[in-house]
This record gives sequence, C-alpha cells and structure tokens, in this order.
Amino acid sequence: MVEPERSLADKTPFNRSESAFNGISPADAMRLVLAAGDVTLALDPEGHILDVAANRQDFPGCDSWIGQHFDATVTVESRSKVKDMLHTEHGDASNRWRQINHTSSAGDIPVRYLMIRLDGSRQLIAVGRDMRNAVVLQQRLLQAQQSLERDYMRLRQIETRYRLLFDLSSEPVLLVEADSQRIQEANPAAHAVLEARPGSLVGSKLSGLVSRGSRDALIAYLGAVLTTSEVSPLTVELERARQELTISATGFRQLGGRYLLVRLSTGHARNTEGAATLLDIVERMPDAFVVANSDMRIIAANIAFLELARAASLDQIRGRPLGEFVGRPGIDLDLIEGQLTKYGLARNVSTVVRARDSELEEPVELSAVRTSGDNPCYGFAIREIGRRLRDLPPTPLDLPRSVEQLTELVGRASLKEIVRESTDLIERLCIEAALAYTSDNRASAAEILGLSRQSLYSKLHRYGLGNLVGESE
Repeated sequence: MVEPERSLADKTPFNRSESAFNGISPADAMRLVLAAGDVTLALDPEGHILDVAANRQDFPGCDSWIGQHFDATVTVESRSKVKDMLHTEHGDASNRWRQINHTSSAGDIPVRYLMIRLDGSRQLIAVGRDMRNAVVLQQRLLQAQQSLERDYMRLRQIETRYRLLFDLSSEPVLLVEADSQRIQEANPAAHAVLEARPGSLVGSKLSGLVSRGSRDALIAYLGAVLTTSEVSPLTVELERARQELTISATGFRQLGGRYLLVRLSTGHARNTEGAATLLDIVERMPDAFVVANSDMRIIAANIAFLELARAASLDQIRGRPLGEFVGRPGIDLDLIEGQLTKYGLARNVSTVVRARDSELEEPVELSAVRTSGDNPCYGFAIREIGRRLRDLPPTPLDLPRSVEQLTELVGRASLKEIVRESTDLIERLCIEAALAYTSDNRASAAEILGLSRQSLYSKLHRYGLGNLVGESE
C-alpha cells in the first residue's frame, strides 16, 4: 500500500519523549531503525554512505555502497531527489518521504527514503522502505485500468454500431421487458408499422397495441417464448389499424433481467385470398401433408400428419429428420429422394409411417414433388392404407404376370415376399407351357412336369388355370 507523503513536521511527537526514550542504548536505537525501514543508510554530512543495514537477499550488492556517495548508487533521474534530501534541515516541512531508484545487477530497485538529521551530530540516517511490491500493484492497477478503458471503448463502438443497425433496419423490431411486457426500445420501422409517433412506443405495453381478441394469445405466446426457442410465429390483429401482424419473439437475459426481442412482419397480411384459402385447405385436408428442406428435415406439416406422428404441435417435430417418421430406415426415403432428383416427382409409393418415439408402423401410400433451385424443398402427400387393407375380404394372391411387374415390387415388398412370388410365377408359367404343349391334356402335362395328377389339379385350382368343372381326378 502506498503511504501518503507526509513530512516529519506533520506528525505530533510524544508528549514525554524524555521518559519514553530515557536509557535507550545504541542497540535499542538500532532495532528501532531496522524496524522502521527495509534498508537503512548511515551518511556523513556530505552524503557519503558510512554503513548499510538491509537484507542482503533483497538488496544484492548493498555492501558495495559503503564509502560511495549516496547519489552514486541511484539512477540519474533520482540524483536531484538525493541532493534535495541531503540539504534538508532538521524540522523542515519539506523533509518528506521521497522515492528513488537504486541501481543493481538485477535491475532498478525502487525505495522510499526519509532523511533524518540527528541532534548534536551532523550525521544523517536515511530510512528506506522497499517499494517493489507496491510498484507491482501499481502496474497491475494501471494494466487493469487500461484494460477497462479498452473494453469501455470497445463497448461504446459496439453500442454505436448496434444503434445504427437498429435505427436503419427496415425490419420493425421491439425490445420488450419480459416481466412487465413494456417496450424498452423501438426502431423507426416499428413506429411506422404501428402508425405511432416517433418515440411514443417506449414505455407502453405490447399487449395494448393489439386488439382484445388477440391479447390472450399474445400473452401465452410471449410466455412460451421464454421457455423454448421452437415456437411458431403468432399472427395478431392491431388495435388501431385493424390489420393483421405477425410477431416473432426471442427471449434473452441481460443484467439479471429477462427481455424479448420482438420482430414484426406484415407478410401474412399481404397474402392473397386464394393463397390463404389454399393454405387453409391443406391444413384441413384428411390426407397427411409434410414439407421438408433440402436436408430432409421437417419445416411444415398439416394436422393429419401430426396425428400420424402423434405430435401435439408442429413445434415438437419441426427440424427433426423426416426419416424418423416416414419409411423403413435406409431404404424408402433414399429411393424416393433418388426418384425426386431424377424425375422431380414420385407417385403412389408404398411405405410406412411411425409415430413419434415409437416403433409401431402404419402402412401408407406416398406421393412427392421436388422444387427447383439450389436449395430445393420437398412436399409429401401421405394417405393411410392400413385400414383399407384390413377392411378388404381375403382373396387369392394376385400374382405378377411378368418380370417387369416383379421389379416394380422393389420398395413395396420385402425380398422374401418377392422371391416367393417369383417362384409362384415360374411355376404357373411352366404349367401353362405344358398344357399348351399337350393341347390341354392334363395327364400328359402332369407326366411332362413330373407331377402326379392330384398335384397338378391342386396347382390348377391355386392359379385358376383351365376349366376344372366336371373333371375327374
């Protein structure tokens, strides 16, 4: 800690100095001097050093000072201070602590000295205190102050850029305190959209700007924004202009308080009546509809798809991969995406839909389209067929008639099912060829095929070949 530079004359002496210091021996005086400072110099009237009392580790080379003049042991800048100290008379008010720097092999050593002229003698005592720790603290304080000044200037520059962007932005933006819902900041674009005088929005409540019918929805929306970042924008009706406005808010904390950055948009109000009707129809249609981005992540879906995915709202599935809900993993969506990339559409693809966080699968039929551009989007229309298949009466298997029909089953049936149907197809084709070769003579056909007549008749019944009415075995 840096001591105030007071002279000896500023201090009140002992009232009974004779009794306090009576009988003090030279050894006692030496201990008092050593306790008063870290380094003590005994000087003659001309300033030559007669003796040194100090810690040799803290003041290396101090023994070499003995016999030298005081100013020969200090730096050039400190010599004038040494000269003033040597010419100070006893009791002079100018006799105060002065900081000088001693030279040494380890670098300059800062020391604060007080010169004492002994009564009845021309000898001088210089009591010094090591200031290296104080200098280190001063340097740290100076560095901290400079760092604070740099941070302050940086913050001022950031604030200036923020204010410039905030005021010149064409997007209406409000800064709202979350607890009171009062507007703290509003840029000129927000005043223009809300048809308010410049500066009049600050301090007013955000809910007071919308109509009564939209206030409850707005309050619930602002509360939801503070708990999650995945909340869909809200469309409200303004109180004055009676026009629709879309609000998109983001919550953040600052200085222990909660705030909302609210962006306003009139884009929905500019939608044509036909576009609004189309969106409403897609939302209400019984078939599921979902839109995915170029990474096959969900960005929009109607109510029917939310029911298939068993999601309470779009916010629960927005941004999640479509493959979590549609298609067998690693099969269907890759094939569909390949068709969309090549042809731009896919039609009537049989696949499955899984509920959110469930392994249960529901058979569906899917059609899809792909938009053009560098960042295409995908639209999927999905129709449930599981209930329709369950309601159909059991019928004989309608086997494929050709190899082309077999290849069309890829992606719609498992490999095991396709192989089984391929075996049935080959068996039926061989029976038809044998009947044609024998002019429909079943006994000869059975002999050619290596079957018994009973086995041949059983397969004819199975595949519906020939007229078996009235035939005997």
